[in-house]
Amino acid sequence: MARAGATAGRRGAKGGRLRPGPRPGASRQAGTRDDLMVAGAQVFAERGFDGATAERIAARAGTTKAMINYHFRSKQGLYAAILLSTFTELAGRIDAVRARGGSAPDQLRAFIDAFAGEAALRPTFPPMMVREVLSGGAHLPAQAFLRVMGVMGVLRTIVEQGVKEGTFRPVDPLLTHLSLVGILLFFFATEPFRRKAAPRIGVAGGPPSPAAFVAHVQELMVRGLAATAASRRRR
Repeated sequence: MARAGATAGRRGAKGGRLRPGPRPGASRQAGTRDDLMVAGAQVFAERGFDGATAERIAARAGTTKAMINYHFRSKQGLYAAILLSTFTELAGRIDAVRARGGSAPDQLRAFIDAFAGEAALRPTFPPMMVREVLSGGAHLPAQAFLRVMGVMGVLRTIVEQGVKEGTFRPVDPLLTHLSLVGILLFFFATEPFRRKAAPRIGVAGGPPSPAAFVAHVQELMVRGLAATAASRRRR
């Protein structure tokens, strides 16, 4: 299973070169609508909600501000559509991990791989999420928030399963979620900085690849949560 996680991580690294916004391969039903979602995701990631003006987004999409109102009613509507699309895809990946079953350590590795895969496929997602969290969730639509809670719920059940089956020591699922998701979001949100900094600090071979980072986090979390002999005796 660990090998499968690393393989998917490599696929995620390739996915990082794909365009942000709607899932690649989705039909272009409205043409400009998809262009606006791609451009909007890029500008929101770069400038945050307040700095991403409708004029900037329309210019990036090669259209007019009126088309934002036509397709999404407002800049807020565009932002909500982007986040809902992203979290719906992420929740689908995470739900599939739980549905496949397996031991808690294997599911945790697959959870990390799935989350990282979505972050690599949509490189605008991590910086948008970081900016939204820093704003206190000021612009997070209710439906997207429910998807976030669903992702958190899956990780909680994985941790609880691990404690019950004796593969994980007793830990707080919420603290585990915050630790894991924080690590992943920070890594993918800071990719441009790493590219810029690597030559200046003499990193051999350049900055770490997403696949290498995914494998590192999988081992870090699984080994860090592993039950000790003492905790197994207490069960």
